[in-house]
Amino acid sequence: MKTRLLIVTMMALAAMMMPVQAQYTQADRIANGVLSGLNSVLESQERKQRAELYAKEKAQFKSAFDDAIEEARELEEDGKFAEALTKYEEAAVLNWKYEYGDQRNLTRKITSLYVPAGRTADDLSILNNDKVTLPDYSGYRFMRENPICKPGKKAVRIQILRVCCSDTETRIEMEAENAYMDGSFYVTPDTYIKGKKSGKLGLVKTQNISVKPAKTIVEQPYQKLRFALIFPPLSLEDTEFDFKESKEWEFKKIPCK
Repeated sequence: MKTRLLIVTMMALAAMMMPVQAQYTQADRIANGVLSGLNSVLESQERKQRAELYAKEKAQFKSAFDDAIEEARELEEDGKFAEALTKYEEAAVLNWKYEYGDQRNLTRKITSLYVPAGRTADDLSILNNDKVTLPDYSGYRFMRENPICKPGKKAVRIQILRVCCSDTETRIEMEAENAYMDGSFYVTPDTYIKGKKSGKLGLVKTQNISVKPAKTIVEQPYQKLRFALIFPPLSLEDTEFDFKESKEWEFKKIPCK
């Protein structure tokens, strides 16, 4: 009798708890829905505020962009190419952010003024960077800038700027040019160099460029990305070596002595 009473009591309590649990679950779902809706509203408001701020800044700096372009053209007509180049670069910086005009044409104009302005394509500018140049190369037994080597068929928009060899590493500094808006660069993990005596040497690390699947974004067309690839040391008996990045880039007979 006591056992039967206990079972009946437990069943009754369970029956009483079931609706409460259901009510709690339903209320929880409603609360989550409300919170989700509030988050969506807040995100929408934030997007709206960012868009309004962007539009305000774009209008604010439009006159600065127009003035820079006009002044650059006048300076170019007067043969003051270095000053004109500086003004075009000022305009380009604003254009990248606020999109007042055709960035590709503006970049071409900047590049076309390099020679008249006494600047080379390798010099630093808003279209280039210098994040991988070392302050001192005296620790390398061999260093050569712009080495003469044979590019492979896939070596497009890429050049070797400097080769450095020591007893601890082989350093290759390179430069790639972006041809698109919001372009990107990376190297594959199986990138390697190969010397006749050294054999195939795999990539150790990179500087200023990502390894696939990650990507390094280069936002504007004709911007250049400078980066360095580090490999193990080559044999002292090697006088030249090949470089191969499996997807895109390849160079042969790079001097190393």
